[in-house]
Amino acid sequence: MEDIFRIGVITRTHGLKGEVKVYPTTDDVNRFKNLKKCFIRTKKGDIHVEKKSCKFFKNMVILAFKEFDNINDVEVFKDCDIYVTREDAVPLKEDEYYISDVIDSDVYDEKGKGLGKIKDVIQTGANDVFVVSMEDGKELLLPVINDCVLEINAKEKTVVVKLMKGMLD
Repeated sequence: MEDIFRIGVITRTHGLKGEVKVYPTTDDVNRFKNLKKCFIRTKKGDIHVEKKSCKFFKNMVILAFKEFDNINDVEVFKDCDIYVTREDAVPLKEDEYYISDVIDSDVYDEKGKGLGKIKDVIQTGANDVFVVSMEDGKELLLPVINDCVLEINAKEKTVVVKLMKGMLD
């Protein structure tokens, strides 16, 4: 299981007091309000930081960190990713999972026949779609809806599905 999650990308500095503009890569942008600590992944290594403030502007998050108070200190972070540990991630509700926890899961039909492995998850807005790489090299797209996905076991990395008519054609 993945122990770190990317929550954003620093796009540029904001103002003169060490704030940065962040493009969020999380499905819950409000998670930044409750963010306490995270780390910035740089080419020279990870920089652990604590959030000082957070505000929102259009589709961006503006963050300030306790460790920096000057534009010169944060200019080097342009295009760097921001991560949190699993411990600091947004808690899951019942029947929720982290996308990274289902990647490489084995997919079985309701009769137990292996169909392949989940290689990607597409977030469409309406529902997620599992991209399953099948043994014959083809891809199977499975909508993550109750009629299709019967069981997700992220710990065991298994998914049981009911194939709808025409899915394998």
